Amino acid sequence: MPFPATRLRRLRSTAPLRALVRETELNPSDLVLPLFVEAGLEGRTPIEAMPGVERLSISQAVEEAGSAHALGIPAVLLFGIPAHKDAEGTGAYDDEGVTQLASRAIKGAHPDLLVLTDVCLCEYTDHGHCGLLRDDGCVDNDPSVELIARTAVSHARAGADAVAPSDMMDGRVGAIRRALDEEGFADTPIIAYSAKYASAFYGPFRDAAGSTPAFGDRRGYQMDPANADEAVREALQDVEEGADVIMVKPALPYLDIVRAVKEQSRMPVAAYNVSGEYAMVKVAAAAGLLDERAAVLEALTAIRRAGADIVITYHAKDAAKWLQQ
Repeated sequence: MPFPATRLRRLRSTAPLRALVRETELNPSDLVLPLFVEAGLEGRTPIEAMPGVERLSISQAVEEAGSAHALGIPAVLLFGIPAHKDAEGTGAYDDEGVTQLASRAIKGAHPDLLVLTDVCLCEYTDHGHCGLLRDDGCVDNDPSVELIARTAVSHARAGADAVAPSDMMDGRVGAIRRALDEEGFADTPIIAYSAKYASAFYGPFRDAAGSTPAFGDRRGYQMDPANADEAVREALQDVEEGADVIMVKPALPYLDIVRAVKEQSRMPVAAYNVSGEYAMVKVAAAAGLLDERAAVLEALTAIRRAGADIVITYHAKDAAKWLQQ
């Protein structure tokens, strides 16, 4: 039997050849590091469910952001944890709130680092839902959108380079765009959590941010994991309303969604490698079941290969170090 005319293994035989024909590149410049900033905290508090991740004081967030920037990571994504919560989530849109104070401090210390802010009410409400509640316990969409837009403007006023609404209320991207434009922030981009699924992979995050719903769940406004076409419709609607970047969350269980959204929208796409994905790798690596470095770089490359231009990951600093070795 004759040998095949084309031998695919020829270009796999050495590391330089493999690098020469590599189709997908992963670089520190593709990554965003999420940070949890807690009001009133001094120093750092480890998050048990997310080994290696901590709640940070504002000064420590400034330090952590600088460390990430020094590794070539271009952006951080801020999640604020307030000292006080109430039914209306007033800390979210307080100009002296924890996210606003952290944004000013980080931009003051590291003006070339991009500060992205998560825009939602769930960390700030005493019931843990992403908006205002009606008497029947359901989230009331339109009044919630008004507060989400108010929060985005407050973040922009504090120096945020981009705002990232994660609430999944209908019409919030358009409302944020109008509010930003009216307040003089027409150049502030919106990174919309367009396809945010009601996922089991958020558990460690909810412990970290203190945002577990006091009752019920978020399936009434986050997406059904079974749906793909709906994700494309959500993304295209957000683009029509003014989104500059669209996001898929989680990442690894939804790589097909990342690809579909990228192909259908032709927009910049972010994918969030969420807390549960991070924790699974950490726990498996600690048990000696896999090589953390190899597994993380393989997973992040897969997210990029699926079509993500931006990868938000708690592994950002480690990945940046590994990529530079």
